[in-house]
Amino acid sequence: MIRFLQPIWLLALLPVIAVAAVYVWRQFRKRSYAMRFTNVDLLKTLAPRGLGWRRHAAAGAFLLSLVALGTAMARPSVDKEQPLERATVMLAIDVSLSMEADDVAPNRLEAAQEAAKAFVQELPPTYNLGLVSFAKAANVLVPPTKDRSAVIAGVEGLTLAEATATGEAVFTSLDAIRTVPADGANGAPPARIVLLSDGYRTSGRSVEDAGAAALAANVPVSTIAFGTDTGVVDIRGQLQRVPVDRLSLQQLAESTKGYFYEAASVSELKKVYEDMGSSIGHRVEAREVTQYYAGAALLFGLVAAAMSLLWTSRLP
Repeated sequence: MIRFLQPIWLLALLPVIAVAAVYVWRQFRKRSYAMRFTNVDLLKTLAPRGLGWRRHAAAGAFLLSLVALGTAMARPSVDKEQPLERATVMLAIDVSLSMEADDVAPNRLEAAQEAAKAFVQELPPTYNLGLVSFAKAANVLVPPTKDRSAVIAGVEGLTLAEATATGEAVFTSLDAIRTVPADGANGAPPARIVLLSDGYRTSGRSVEDAGAAALAANVPVSTIAFGTDTGVVDIRGQLQRVPVDRLSLQQLAESTKGYFYEAASVSELKKVYEDMGSSIGHRVEAREVTQYYAGAALLFGLVAAAMSLLWTSRLP
């Protein structure tokens, strides 16, 4: 799709439109004068054969060259997706005891591990990917890297622990993103956090504070509420219900301009990850195409000049 970097210069087309209007008006005026000579047969014998359509062809090419030049002044461009070599995705996975619930077979953690490994394979190799696990605290298991085998090994080695520090997971992920080398670029790398959780925060800083920090860092947090409301786990011999905290996860995503998903099965979770993998890590850049419009203007100008020289021995 064509867009203009300096659209104000499209006003340069107004004089071109005026010239075209005057040309059309002059043609009609000439025709009205010709009709005053009532003896048309005698007029044909007296007047030489005209250029006919060829006169208009040269004028049309000349006007097209002016249109192309006027459009070129507005710096036309096309949007092109560029892969981001520094793009970083932090995958934060809840490993609280509630992830042992078997409402998602074989249990929530194993299902999350299976889907997470598929997600790792979905991401293009140019993206950095890191892994954070969180329970009572959040830990960087794998710093941002392009080594997918390290991330897969980290996912496979996830173990359960008590409590749920959702806010700490975001803060820890933000810290990991800041470690990505600049590689000559300015500013922080474009990044996104993908956070999977099934329970309510019971430890660490609040989800609201984490969302504010992510928003300030311009890092969207996309959240996945994983599991069902019927999940139960056996903690110290007692069965406890572990419903999913959809509300806080949705608010976290919305407050950081990320996306909120719900998944209650392995297939649904894989579908969420596939959707994320297709949308992360591209930047739309404006590629200027002014030279093509200038080239078209030159071509139309040359065509107009050639036709005019050929048929009238003068330039338009």
